[in-house]
Amino acid sequence: MDLTLSDEQRLLRESVDRFIAGTYDADHRRRVAGDPLGFSPDIWKQFADLGWLALPIGEAYGGLGAGAIETGILMEAFGRGLVTEPYLATVVIGAALITECGSEAQKQAILPKIADGSLVLAFAHSERAARFDLAKVETTARRAPDGWLLDGHKTAVLDGNAADEIIVSARIARDDGLPGGLSLFLVPSGTAGLSLTDYSRLGGGRACNLDLEDVCLAADALLGDGSDSLPKIECVVDRALAALGAEAVGIMQIMLDMTLEYTKVRQQFGRPLSANQVIRHRLADMALQCDEARSIALRAALMAYAEPVERGRAASGAKAKIGKCARFVAEQAVQLHGAMGVTEELDIGSYFKRLLAFDTMFGGSAHHYRRHAALGGRASVHS
Repeated sequence: MDLTLSDEQRLLRESVDRFIAGTYDADHRRRVAGDPLGFSPDIWKQFADLGWLALPIGEAYGGLGAGAIETGILMEAFGRGLVTEPYLATVVIGAALITECGSEAQKQAILPKIADGSLVLAFAHSERAARFDLAKVETTARRAPDGWLLDGHKTAVLDGNAADEIIVSARIARDDGLPGGLSLFLVPSGTAGLSLTDYSRLGGGRACNLDLEDVCLAADALLGDGSDSLPKIECVVDRALAALGAEAVGIMQIMLDMTLEYTKVRQQFGRPLSANQVIRHRLADMALQCDEARSIALRAALMAYAEPVERGRAASGAKAKIGKCARFVAEQAVQLHGAMGVTEELDIGSYFKRLLAFDTMFGGSAHHYRRHAALGGRASVHS
C-alpha cells in the first residue's frame, strides 16, 4: 500500500502548517480563553475562506468531497496549534450527521451554510448514565399536533454554547410505552424549554450541559425519515475518533519537540540535560510513542469508510492506543520540564491539559479496549 501523500494533500499540509504557525501562539490562546465563545469568529471565517470547512462535504452541497486522510492532516496541525474553533463539532461530526441522516432538502439547506462558515453545529448525545455507550439514550421525543416535544438531559456537548443549531438524539416514544428507535432532531439555539450550562474545557475551548423540558419543535426538525439512527451515529463517531487521534498526534509531536529543545538549553551541573544518557533514552521513548500513535491514527483514517466492524475496531483500537501513548508523552514532557511543566507560564502545560481531555472524550482507553474486544467477537461470529 502506497501511503505517500498526493500533491494536493502535501499542499494542504503546507498551507495549514503555515497558518497555524503564524496565527496560534500563547498570546492568542490567552485572548481566546477569555472569550465567551471560546474561539475567534474571525479565524472561523478564515477557515471558510481557505476551504477547510468545506473539505469533507460533498461537492453537490458546496464542498470539496475530501476524505478522512485530508481531515486528519488538518486535525494534526490543529493539535499543534491547540486550535479551539469548533471544527470537530461542526464539520467532522455535524456535517457528517446531516450527510448520513438528513433528507435531501435538509442537506441542500444546511451543508452549504456549514461550508461557508455561516452555521455552527453541535452534537448533543452523551447522557450521565450512558458511560460512553452510544446506544444508551433516555431523552425522549413525543409527537405533538404541530411537530415534536423533547425532554431529557445531555452532557459534555462540545461547543454547544456557540452553536446556531444543536443536533439532539432522542428516542421516539411509542404508543405502548416502550422505548422507540433513536432519532436525531435539529434544535435551534434559544428554543423555549432549552437551558444550557456553559463551562470551559480542559486544554481550551468550551462545552455545555443541556436540559430539555417540553422543547417544542416543528415537524421538519426530525432529521431524515425517523428511522433508527444508531448505526449512523456510530459511523460518524468512529470518524470523529480518527480525527481526534490525528489531533492528539499533533499535540504529542509538539510536546516532544518542545521537550527536546528544552533539554538542549537547560543546564544542570554545567552541561545540558540532553547530554545525560538517561534523558536521551526517555526522549527516544517519547519519539517512539509518537510514531506508534501516528501510525495507528493513519490506520483509523484509512478504515473510516470500511464496513462497520472493521471500522469500529480500527477506531477503538486507535483511541485506546493513542490514549496510552499520549499519557506517556505528556507525563514525560511535564516531568522533564520540572515543576514549570504544569504552570501557565509554559505552553507545555496547555498541551498537557489538552491531552488529558482527549483521553476522556468519547470514552477512555479502558472503554475502547472493551469495545475493540466486543467487536472482535462479533467479527468472528460473522466470519
